[in-house]
Amino acid sequence: MRSVIKGLGVAVPPSVLTNQDLEKMLDTTDEWITQRTGIKTRYKAPPDVATSDLGAEACRRALEDAGVEKEKVEMLICATASPDTPLPSTACWMQPKLGIPGVPVFDVSAACSGFLYGLTVADQFVKTGAYDNVLVVGAEILSRIANWNDRSTCVLVGDGAGAVLLGRGEGSSTRGIWGSKLHADGTFAKFLWTPAGGTVKPATHETVEQGLHGFTMRGNELFKVAVRHMTSVVFELLEELGVGSEEIDWVVPHQANVRILQSLAKRLKVPWERVVVTIEHYGNTSAASIPLSLHEAVEDGRIKRGQKVLFVSFGGGLTWGASLVEW
Repeated sequence: MRSVIKGLGVAVPPSVLTNQDLEKMLDTTDEWITQRTGIKTRYKAPPDVATSDLGAEACRRALEDAGVEKEKVEMLICATASPDTPLPSTACWMQPKLGIPGVPVFDVSAACSGFLYGLTVADQFVKTGAYDNVLVVGAEILSRIANWNDRSTCVLVGDGAGAVLLGRGEGSSTRGIWGSKLHADGTFAKFLWTPAGGTVKPATHETVEQGLHGFTMRGNELFKVAVRHMTSVVFELLEELGVGSEEIDWVVPHQANVRILQSLAKRLKVPWERVVVTIEHYGNTSAASIPLSLHEAVEDGRIKRGQKVLFVSFGGGLTWGASLVEW
């Protein structure tokens, strides 16, 4: 029995932040941002909207898309790097907003790989028969944890959420999740991290004044590691499944940087037109980027039933992973 994606849902704030807007705020230009990242616009949440608000709305839309009532939901997994609060989980804040009391809910913290980590966890519960309807949502308000004095990182981030409802497929069908591979290497943790706000360096006036609550990134080093690990995990997964890269119809990668995506496509020998690229108008939405991109490609008709779709991600931790799905 395979797990299948029964429904998709997304939610983004109404406000769009353009590169021209950033030119007025920072020492940067539209040309500088576009050439280095591929980003033109991104969404930014207003102060009264929390990560759980975006996540709950994406989940509601996924349930609507699947035609499944909220009473049928048996588990909720939220992937986020920008939680509502350190305690409790963002999933707990989402639960009453969705009206699903009593079911197990929890967060997954794997940065930009969070959605794939959550999807893989949910897949185990579904394919073993423990649960039938599991919501997996990647939700982020990265604009709240960005360092707006660092033009190299704050121009990257976007806010949004994407959710899927995972359920049981038909026993004889090949549709669904064929397999996943996850990896992590904490020895590179400081390549992409938030220095303060935890038990190592609790919040103080000094940490706030020094901007230590925004994430920091070693971009050049991260680029090389990201491309190498994303490529290797894809080939590892495909070899285990007995699938050639030429059989992949679509690659839906984490949207970190257009140059990373171009390098990945070249190494995988997948035509660029078969890579779903949405970073231009969403920016880097971390755990939300894969479901946001998947939703767009399904909605506009690019991804069709029966096609093989590869998800691949890389993020802070360092974490990376890949999943192959027959749509």
